[in-house]
Amino acid sequence: MSDVVLSGTVDVPVPPARLSADWERETSMRLGLEPGDVEPLPLARARVRWPDYRHCVHAVSDWTRTLGLQEVLASSDVALMACRGAKYHHDGAHYGGAAFCNLFLSEDKGLDLHFPAAGHRIPLARGTAVIFDTGQPHAVIRRHSGSFDVADFGPDQDCTQVFLTWELPVEHADVGRVLGVDFDIDPSTSLQLDEEQVWLNGAQARVCPDSGRWFPTNGSMKVTTPRSPC
Repeated sequence: MSDVVLSGTVDVPVPPARLSADWERETSMRLGLEPGDVEPLPLARARVRWPDYRHCVHAVSDWTRTLGLQEVLASSDVALMACRGAKYHHDGAHYGGAAFCNLFLSEDKGLDLHFPAAGHRIPLARGTAVIFDTGQPHAVIRRHSGSFDVADFGPDQDCTQVFLTWELPVEHADVGRVLGVDFDIDPSTSLQLDEEQVWLNGAQARVCPDSGRWFPTNGSMKVTTPRSPC
C-alpha cells in the first residue's frame, strides 16, 4: 500500500446557483446525508446544468499530466459524490485495484481531508485536487480536530462537500510509478479470496471510524485482490 498522497489546486469556476441548489435538495431530501456519510449524486443530470463540467475535467487532466500521468484520467471511471464529513475508513475492500483522484467543488467550510497513517492533512476548498491509494485510511474532519466527531456536523451547520472522483488503475504503469506502488503478489492467498481486502500481519485489517487507527495496529500493510485461477 502506498502512503504517497498527491495534492494541488486547480482553477475551477463556481458551480451555477441552479446546480448548487439541486445538489442541496439531493443531499438533504433524497439522500438524507447523516454526519460521516459519503454518497453518490446523479452525474448525468448534473452535466445538463453544468456548462463548466468540461472545464473542470480539463483542469484536473492538465494537473495530472504535470505529475506524469499523461492521459490516464480520460480512460478512468468518474462519479459525482457528496459527503457530510466522512468517518475514517479505507476503500481497499471495494477499490483495491484503484487509486482515487478527487476534485472538490465546494467552498472552504473549515474541513480537512486527513490521512492519519500517512501523515497528510489537506484543507478542502473549491479546486482542491487529491490522488491517493484507496487502501489508505482517510476522513473528512473539522480543521482543528484530531478525530471524527458527529457533533462537528450538526444539522444547523453548512458542512457538505461535493466532489468528482476518478478511479485510476494502480496497475497502470504511470499510476503505480507516481504513487510508488510496490506489488507483492501472493497467489496462494489471493486464490482463496472472493473479495478485495486489506491485510495486516496475516489477517484482515479494519479502521477505527473515529480515530483512523488500524486494527491490528502494527506491522506492514498490503492490499490483497482476488485472482482468477485461469
